[in-house]
Amino acid sequence: MPFPNNNSPAVFARELSVNRGAEQVLAGITFEVRRGEAVGIIGPNGGGKTTLLRTLLGLIRPSAGCSALLGCPSGRLGPVREKIGYIPQSRAHDRRFPVSAEDVVRMGLYTPRMLLKPVTRLQKDSCSEMLAAVGALHLAARSFGTLSGGEQQRVLLARALVRRPSLVLLDEPGTGLDPEAQHLFMEKLRLLQQSFGLTVLLVSHDIASLAACVDRFICVNRTMHLHGDPQQVWADSALKRAYRCTYDLLEMSSTQEEEP
Repeated sequence: MPFPNNNSPAVFARELSVNRGAEQVLAGITFEVRRGEAVGIIGPNGGGKTTLLRTLLGLIRPSAGCSALLGCPSGRLGPVREKIGYIPQSRAHDRRFPVSAEDVVRMGLYTPRMLLKPVTRLQKDSCSEMLAAVGALHLAARSFGTLSGGEQQRVLLARALVRRPSLVLLDEPGTGLDPEAQHLFMEKLRLLQQSFGLTVLLVSHDIASLAACVDRFICVNRTMHLHGDPQQVWADSALKRAYRCTYDLLEMSSTQEEEP
């Protein structure tokens, strides 16, 4: 089967399945994300969302099906890797490690070819520009370990954007943040997505925090249960079946009721 070319969707998956030993983690996932679109992958914890993201990135080999990012097969992303920004779910670090916020952003510039080369003025300016874009330039000299969770997330977003990617993938960026910090981060991400023309694929189990910043939801719990704009997904009874439990949409519901 031919993979999409440069005019194809930014993210492509067809009949994607992943096994972990005898367990099937994902089964027959098929979807596309158009260039310039923001899409949220939602579903319960343990439903395979992180596995799906890592498979798209070529970090996990599928047992069946195929996928591509920016027109390149997931297992061979070399030609487009620098056009992809990524914020993984696990962000544990030693808070005592002496690294500044600017140092963290600069890490996003490193490639094997750059490791032994000094940072150029243009690269330093790019780091400052991205810190300013996410509203964190004033944090540049601060130790990363002393920042709040919301501040750290903005710095990590600047790192993911510092090479000016066209596609950004984020795995549970709201983990550990209070509701206000989650809202501010999502709001900033949406503004950057629109101003930079980014394609964004965002994984979360928190439907309410995503509803205002994505164009479309894809609900995954091992298989793909439904997709559509947030209001369609919100009203679809398949959402409850996908979660197989009561899910909390009170924040989203109350926001709707307050609108005139």
